[in-house]
Amino acid sequence: MKKITLLALMMASTVSIFAQSWKIDPAHSKVHFTASYLVISDVDGEFKKFDGTFTSSKADWTDLQATVTVDVNSITTDNDMRDGHLKGDDFFNAEKYPTITFKSTGVKSLGGNKYMLIGDLTIRDVTKRVEIPVVFGGTVKDPWGNLKAGFKGTGKINRKEFGLKYTNAAATGEAVVGDEVEFTIDLVLIKG
Repeated sequence: MKKITLLALMMASTVSIFAQSWKIDPAHSKVHFTASYLVISDVDGEFKKFDGTFTSSKADWTDLQATVTVDVNSITTDNDMRDGHLKGDDFFNAEKYPTITFKSTGVKSLGGNKYMLIGDLTIRDVTKRVEIPVVFGGTVKDPWGNLKAGFKGTGKINRKEFGLKYTNAAATGEAVVGDEVEFTIDLVLIKG
């Protein structure tokens, strides 16, 4: 009887760890992207402002629901002129479409700490289904008693499929900006 009670308490405490919502820890999270430049190099950038909510009642995260909103005006590539161009109508049109959103529709366990997060990504006025490979880094309590969880998602999109249709070419014919954009999302979540 004592073994059953102890097991029930352990299961209840495990569920309680995951039964609440999680929010992004912005000081320890990053939304980063890379696009090719003239086929000879890459340009890296990131979005400095983003927010999101995450819920999961299962310890294995297989019922994870995630919603993320990114502030387009927070884009930076360490070049003010390029950042201004990216915010314009050739790319994001931040004035008309100030946010990028992702809303999950499902998650598949790939075994171990690997998952495939499936959801709808909206850039400008285009929404497309995407699959994002995600690695779960684990959970830990920080020195102040906050429970935190780490995730890293990586993927690729074709920018033109989302209405970012800039097509200028170099004198030799190479595209100034590649169509494929790679992204990495490093998230630390705080339970609460």
